[in-house]
This record gives sequence, structure tokens and C-alpha cells, in this order.
Amino acid sequence: MTDLSAHHVGITVADLDRAVDFYAGTLGLDVVAEFSVSGDAFADAVAVPGATGSFTHLDADGVRVELVEYDPAADARADAALNEPGAVHVGFAVDDLDAFHAGLDDDVVTLSAPRTTESGTRICFVRDPEGNLVEVLET
Repeated sequence: MTDLSAHHVGITVADLDRAVDFYAGTLGLDVVAEFSVSGDAFADAVAVPGATGSFTHLDADGVRVELVEYDPAADARADAALNEPGAVHVGFAVDDLDAFHAGLDDDVVTLSAPRTTESGTRICFVRDPEGNLVEVLET
């Protein structure tokens, strides 16, 4: 069997510009690549007839975050709750969670203010503009 290594975390979005504004502007990730992909091989690979994808890759301290907007787009889905099977989230670490939380724009949806869990980890969850879950924890 071939050894696997992590390459990226992918997030499908309806509005790529708005998502990039959040991940680069609000969270401070660096944009490292922007490109589009189309053609029969791509459409077959993603199992979406006639698909094209617009991509932005961002760097999160060595972890690549891939934002992709598809055409044609599927219908929007309801925001997932963390305890739903299949729910996913991306996690980022900060040195000072309270300062991070205090610096968020008023329009950023948070699930709660920073909390200290039983294990001693300080966490909070926010939603990106698409409703995707983002965990921020203090290291």
C-alpha cells in the first residue's frame, strides 16, 4: 500500500470572493495560489457533469486550506451542528483566544465565547460566511 501524506483541507463554497475575504482577511491566512480547473477529466473526477472549479489555496502555518467554488453549484444545505454524523470543521490555533475573539468583526457568527473544556483546552467555534464550522483553540 502507498503511504499517504496530508496535502490540504478542502472547503466547497458558494461565493469564493466572500470566503477568501474571511479566511485571508478575518483569519489572516496567506493566499498562495488561485486557479481554475475544467474539462471532462475534472468533471468525471468530481462526478459533476460539466463541472468547472475556481480554487484559492491559503496557507495556515504549513496546512493548505483549499477553497473551491463549483459551476454548476449545488443547492445550499442547512448549517450542520457539530454533533451530526458527517459534520466537519477546520481547526486553527492562536496564542491568545480572548484577543482573537475580541477582534472578530460583529458579523462573524460565533457558537459561543471562548470556553475552557474539562481537558483544559480553550476553544471557541465560529462559522465562516458559508456556514462552515471553524474551531479556534488556544495553544
